[in-house]
Amino acid sequence: MKLWVDADACPGPVKELIIRAATRRGIPAVFVSDKFVPLPHSPLLAYVGIERGPDAADRHIVEAAEPGDLAVTQDIPLAALLVAKGVPAIDPRGDLHTANSVRERLSVRNFMEDLRGAGVTTGGPAPFNGKDRQRFADALDRELTRLGKAATVRPPAQPPSRPPNS
Repeated sequence: MKLWVDADACPGPVKELIIRAATRRGIPAVFVSDKFVPLPHSPLLAYVGIERGPDAADRHIVEAAEPGDLAVTQDIPLAALLVAKGVPAIDPRGDLHTANSVRERLSVRNFMEDLRGAGVTTGGPAPFNGKDRQRFADALDRELTRLGKAATVRPPAQPPSRPPNS
């Protein structure tokens, strides 16, 4: 299991929570960004710098993430690609992206983009606050626990087959 972080727009408090969770649980966390992300020295924490360009970090995360990993992103199209690949994604406010929720969020995102394209002022998200931080911490803990349990569940061993008695 790895934590993949779309670090381009990751709030500082979320980054700190991810670092603490990765260190405490012994899970590698990979921060992907086109800008340097300073991290504490740890063999569990890695920064992957990618070339600047639209969706470059997203492409890297989608290519590298595997089922059993967890991603943190507020990018809805990226979350949709990850969920389709079997990689759950959490946004920095603690919302878990599922196949159903990501379709709905993509629809709303596209609608808002159309409104902005038509000249309507739509405003932005509310400022990140303590409640958001707590919701994220709870969601991260819940998903890491769920994924950790799924990774330890193994099918029951089959008893050795015996040749029929003659």
